[in-house]
Amino acid sequence: MEFNQVLELIKTVSASELTTFRYEEGNQKILMHTGNVVLNEMAASQSEAVASVQSDTTVTDVVSTASVVPSGKLVKSPLVGRFYAAPSEDAEPFVKVGDRVQKGQTLAIVEAMKLMNEIESEYDGVVTEILVENEQSVEYGQPLFSIS
Repeated sequence: MEFNQVLELIKTVSASELTTFRYEEGNQKILMHTGNVVLNEMAASQSEAVASVQSDTTVTDVVSTASVVPSGKLVKSPLVGRFYAAPSEDAEPFVKVGDRVQKGQTLAIVEAMKLMNEIESEYDGVVTEILVENEQSVEYGQPLFSIS
């Protein structure tokens, strides 16, 4: 899909009543929902092409929704990436369910574009749930931890 076609697609989806739109063709994957847009495209003839466009939509992957809503205060992922519960493969996790945490304490790492981003608690309390698995892909705004 050409860049101009993507822009037209964004305009069309933004003008519609759709809340989510997904498109896949070859190595191109686009998922839009209300927010900002980022298109990631891996072209066979190019090593990598990345384009960003500001609009009323956001491109992310589908985040599965559970039927049970976690209780407590949620710590959400500030970016798209891969979740790591521990600082290294052979290390203990930063936190476990039942651990008392303080605001600013490191809870996990999300790797994005080869950068390790520490996820810090926004709250004082006890970890009641860890909502993602180690090495799972996470999306912007996806709940990671529940703290009471």
